[in-house]
Amino acid sequence: MTDSDHEAADRTEALDADDTEEERVPDIPADAVDEAERLTRLARAAERRDDDAAVEEAAAYRERRAALVADHEYESRIRDEDDTLVLYPEEWMADGVVQLDRVENTDRGVEVTLSGPGDPERWQEIADHNDELVAAVAADAPEHEANAESVAAFASNHYAKPIEKLTAEEVREFLDEYYPRNAWPSEAQASLIEASVRKLFAAADTEPPAPVEKR
Repeated sequence: MTDSDHEAADRTEALDADDTEEERVPDIPADAVDEAERLTRLARAAERRDDDAAVEEAAAYRERRAALVADHEYESRIRDEDDTLVLYPEEWMADGVVQLDRVENTDRGVEVTLSGPGDPERWQEIADHNDELVAAVAADAPEHEANAESVAAFASNHYAKPIEKLTAEEVREFLDEYYPRNAWPSEAQASLIEASVRKLFAAADTEPPAPVEKR
């Protein structure tokens, strides 16, 4: 290979790397988003106890959330009008307000609804149950583990529901919106996702809803 061939190859690799970086939006990892949502729900659960210790506990959860997202150069807030946890890049913000002229790519923002039909008070119990289903799937079919973890994060954090209680509409929301945006799946993982969901419902000894029922 000539020197010019090497240079061309180097340029191609650099372009490929740039494309990969551009595809990784939002910049904050999915597991950090899930943890930010978990801390938000824990803060709310603490507030419902309505005592001095609960106030301090809720504040501690929010401080942990702020530190977590700050590690990725994001800020967090709750949008009260639609009960949504919002995570935006720090560079968009000034005194807690989004500066629209700084927003170059809206996909970098993360918005997580906090209102759902589940029970946030039972979050830990629900999360443990969903994690057990993930473990069962992973033991039987390791190639589905990462997908199963994504479904569990969605069910636990997004709706505070056991996986097997997800409705057809919620599963479709996961498949069409949450999974491609938050899980950053590989091509191989994406090709397995519906089968992964079916395996989780099977682990719970429950029939899956319409979007992933066996065809």
